[in-house]
Amino acid sequence: RQPEKAKGGPQRPVCAGAMSKLPTSTVRAAVQEILAQSEDKKRNFTETIELQIGLKNYDTKKDKRFAGTIRLPFVPRPNLKVAVLGDAVHVSQASAMGLPAFDTEALKKFNKQKKPIKKFAKSFDSFLASESIIKTIPRILGPGLNKAGKFPALITHSDSMEDKVVDTRSTIKFQLKKVLCMSCAIGHVNMTDDEVTQNIVLAVNFLVSLLKKNWQNVKSLHIKSTMGKPKRIY
Repeated sequence: RQPEKAKGGPQRPVCAGAMSKLPTSTVRAAVQEILAQSEDKKRNFTETIELQIGLKNYDTKKDKRFAGTIRLPFVPRPNLKVAVLGDAVHVSQASAMGLPAFDTEALKKFNKQKKPIKKFAKSFDSFLASESIIKTIPRILGPGLNKAGKFPALITHSDSMEDKVVDTRSTIKFQLKKVLCMSCAIGHVNMTDDEVTQNIVLAVNFLVSLLKKNWQNVKSLHIKSTMGKPKRIY
């Protein structure tokens, strides 16, 4: 399946020539090493593979902070906790899929109390909300989900909930904050080396397209598994 177009942030085309700076063979070799190490030391959980980025020549106070999201071709976070804030139809669909679901009445029980809402936001990685619910969330819950950076994505009745959940688990976000380093989940150790490599290549090229001076702003790129040592790829 082809990756979908990137959403959000300053949209520039992913630079076709950017890969000359990051040979696929270099990425694949590092990925193979990480996968081999995880195979040698099997953990009782699935290790995530993370892309770690160091930037340079950026002044976070003066320069415009970028943000952008992109859907990767292979799901990097299959265990991402997604909850549905839904109407009767979506609550029923979510329950059938084994997803946590909350209707308006359940949300009203929080009574706009900040601590329980903060705890609720922390319990899940991402939220989906029905059209009728999403408009009322600020009124029912206050700004809690927004402050946590987890305001729900819209799901309509014409959407496939299964596809929407896969999209959520496949989408990564790059956002410059106050520090010149960032990281994101790019895969896991049960994927093939080709799948992880494709995800990394696409993610790095997209990130570079967001940067003011493209590759001149990239100081270093590392990949590492949850329990493994980082491998430098740039």
